[in-house]
Amino acid sequence: MMGENKTINTQKLVLLAIFTAIVIILQFLGALVKFQFSITLALVPITVGAALFGMLAGAWLGFVFGLVVLISGDANVFLMLNPAATVFIVLMKGALAGFAAGLVYKLLKTGNKTIAAISAAIACPVVNTGIFIIGCYAFFLPTLSEWGIDSGAASVTSYILLGMVGVNFLIEFCISLVLSPTISRLIQYRYNIKEH
Repeated sequence: MMGENKTINTQKLVLLAIFTAIVIILQFLGALVKFQFSITLALVPITVGAALFGMLAGAWLGFVFGLVVLISGDANVFLMLNPAATVFIVLMKGALAGFAAGLVYKLLKTGNKTIAAISAAIACPVVNTGIFIIGCYAFFLPTLSEWGIDSGAASVTSYILLGMVGVNFLIEFCISLVLSPTISRLIQYRYNIKEH
C-alpha cells in the first residue's frame, strides 16, 4: 500500500511538471497572437491541472503563467508605469485564477464531474480577467483614462472592457470552455488519475 501511494504521488508530481512546461510553452506561443494583449492559451492546462491535482497545483500553474507574462515582456507597458503593482497584479491574477478553478471543481465534482469541469473552465478566465480589471482600476486609472480619451472611447470602463480585454477575454473564455472539460476527461481516462 505504501509503495502504491508513492507511485501515485510520483506520477502526480511528474504530470504537474509536464503541465508546468505546457503552461510555459503555451504562454510563450500565445505571445505571438496579440490583440491589445497576448491571448492566454495557458488557461487550459491551468484549469485541467487544477481539476486533476487540486487548488494549490492550480495556483502554482497560474503563478508560473504570471512569471512567463512578466518574462515575455507582455506586461512591459504596465511595468514602466508601476513595476511593483504590475508584478503583484500579474502574479496574483494567474495564481488566483488557478486556485479558483481548483476550488470550483472541488466544490462541484461530487455532483457532476462534467459540470464541475465546465464551471472550472469558466472560473479560470473570469478570475484572471476580473483581477486584471480590478488592478487596472486600483493602480492605473489615470493613465487608462488618458488612453481611453486618446482612443475615442466613451469612458474608461468602455476602454478597459472593449478596447483592452474584450476580444482577448472572449477568445480565452471560449478556448477554455471548449477544451478544458474534454482534455480533463481524456487525461483521467488515460492515466486513471484519482483527483485531488
